[in-house]
Amino acid sequence: MPVRNEEEHLADSVARVLGQDYPGGFELVLAVGPSRDRTEQIAHELAAADDRVTVVPNPSGKISSAMNAAIKAARHGVITRIDGHAMLPDEYLRVAVRTLLETGAADVGGVMAAEGITPFQCAVAWAMTSPAGVGAAANHTGGEAGPVDTVYLGVYRREAIERAGGYDENMIVAEDWELNYRIRASGGLIWFTPELRVTYRPRANLRELARQHFCYGRWRRVVARRYPETVNPRYLAAPVATAANLAGSAAGIAG
Repeated sequence: MPVRNEEEHLADSVARVLGQDYPGGFELVLAVGPSRDRTEQIAHELAAADDRVTVVPNPSGKISSAMNAAIKAARHGVITRIDGHAMLPDEYLRVAVRTLLETGAADVGGVMAAEGITPFQCAVAWAMTSPAGVGAAANHTGGEAGPVDTVYLGVYRREAIERAGGYDENMIVAEDWELNYRIRASGGLIWFTPELRVTYRPRANLRELARQHFCYGRWRRVVARRYPETVNPRYLAAPVATAANLAGSAAGIAG
């Protein structure tokens, strides 16, 4: 679990992990980046209270480097990526590992089930789970089980991550997508199953949401330049809509 500035949600997210209905042993590695709040203190308190929790430093604060540090510290052959503001259902690990075994996949995952608490978050959650907001991506809107390009979070065979060379620490955003691309390029299977639904809390206000999506757009350009064969019309919808609005406004001003 890469964490940074997660004071509000960290304890709840960790509790959901430690309460998993899973018959095997598991551990939780918290890779803690530089935070403006009490995230690091809370992480160490959680580790002191349960010996299944380990804390490792992530000085860069990047998710990709956090994941590499956590994987290095981890002991098991299955690696589960978890967000510090995600709420796992009780059977998440059990269903995910069963699906790995049944499908032979390198990585399995499910739906980012966005749910809001405030009216603003509820509106954002509606957009995040609607084809009108994010397109028809299965990891946002659901769908049938089967092979996909990428999944939300992800439960990996450790050997698949290591064979692909780990997370690319040059990636600030889309690090999971980029890793899954390399896994698929080497013959690995990425599998979506709607049984895995993780509650996700959207950003709390417009400023944070705008910053998040500006970053997404900036790094989508990086991904498109690195892997031009992966560009599809959905990625171009936002710039095309913006250009059309500007053109319409200019035409209206010109009369």
